[in-house]
Parts: sequence; C-alpha cells; structure tokens
Amino acid sequence: MGMQWGQRFLVVYSGVLTTAVVAALLCGFVVKPKKLQIDELDVQRINLIEPDGTLRMVISDKANFPGAIFKGKEYPHPRPNAGMLFYNDEGTENGGLIFSGHKDKDGKIVDSGGSLTFDKYEQDQLVQLVGAHDSSGHLAGLIVSDRSDRPIEQDFMDADKQRAMPAAERDALIAQRVKEGYYGVTRITVTRGDDGLAKLSLRDAQGRPRIVMGVAADGASSLKFLDADGKVLNELTPATGK
Repeated sequence: MGMQWGQRFLVVYSGVLTTAVVAALLCGFVVKPKKLQIDELDVQRINLIEPDGTLRMVISDKANFPGAIFKGKEYPHPRPNAGMLFYNDEGTENGGLIFSGHKDKDGKIVDSGGSLTFDKYEQDQLVQLVGAHDSSGHLAGLIVSDRSDRPIEQDFMDADKQRAMPAAERDALIAQRVKEGYYGVTRITVTRGDDGLAKLSLRDAQGRPRIVMGVAADGASSLKFLDADGKVLNELTPATGK
C-alpha cells in the first residue's frame, strides 16, 4: 500500500513539475522584452506608435513611404523620397525630413538634396529648411510661410473630383486659388541661389516681396524697398550711402 502511494506521488509530482517547466518556457516566448540591444538592423520601414496605437513617426525607404495621414486615415500622396515623417498627438502629419538624389540615364542630375519641415496644425509647412539641386538649378535656405486655417485634409478628399475635371478647368481653378492665397503664401526667405546672391526677402500677406536685402558673390550689397507691383521705391547701397 505504501509502495503504491509512493508511486502515485512520484507520478503526480512529475506531472506538476513538467507542467511548471512548460509554462515557464511558454511565458518566456510571450513576454515582451522591455529593452532590446542589437549592433545592426536592416529594415525598410519603422513605425513609432504610442501604447494606444497612435502613429507618431515613420522612418521609411522610398518604396514604402506613406501617403498623407490625417488622424490615422491615409490618402494617396506620392512622394519619391526616403526619410521620416512626424505626427502629432492625434496621428496627423505635422512635419518631416525627406531626402533624395539621382541622375537620369544621360547622367543629368534630376534631383538631389533634402528638406526639413514643420507644419501648421492640420495644414502644410510653416517652416522649411531646404537644400535642393535639380535640373533647373539649386537652392539653399530657410522659408517661412503663412497657411490657411482650413484643414488641408479637404484637398485630399477632393483630389478625385479635381482629377475628373477637364485639364484646362482644373489648371484655371488651381491658378485662381494660388492667386488668392488658398494654399498659403511665402512670407520670409533667406536663400542662396544659382546667381550666388545671398538674399533676405520679407513679403506681405499676399506673398509679394516688399523689402529685399542682398549680397552678391562679388561683395556688392543692397537694400531695396518695393511696392505691391514689385517696383523699387528706394534702394540703399554702399555707394549711395543713403
């Protein structure tokens, strides 16, 4: 009797021990590591999210670069770049860092450079730091813009409607909107272009340059005051002294 009880005890003990070991092993596979250290990682895209799943940042190659995302909803918005995009607390894009560069089959530079931007809430960029070189030339500088209070998401919602319009009608609509500042206007530029001129341009609410300060590559400098039509009202140079 004692022998049978001992054998039963060993069988039960063995079963409990096996279950405990299996459970421990399984737990080791399902428990999320709090910290991971690696020397090198190759990926095509990384999505940084909050505990509730809200998207906060994307780092991506060109092939997997996201469209325009507003509060988690994505709209088609082709951008042939790699880089990273920033998203606000609501999962809406509010800036980013993009970069690209390549030549065509004839060895001509198509584009090269990068852009760092910070957006207005639910709108386009307010500030842009850019260095660009393409087939039309190159530009390096800082651009500050005004943007509408209208959520830019509406433009993406209306994209299919605009694409269905006759080309001439669509072009006329866009031209009129640009004239009215529908998409925003540039207010300040600090740039250096192909002409070698280092220039500061201060503009009115319609985006028209009103004060332009510049220094040419040869050192010639000037300060110009312009009217709404771009006519120079007054110009100060070292030669005039006034």
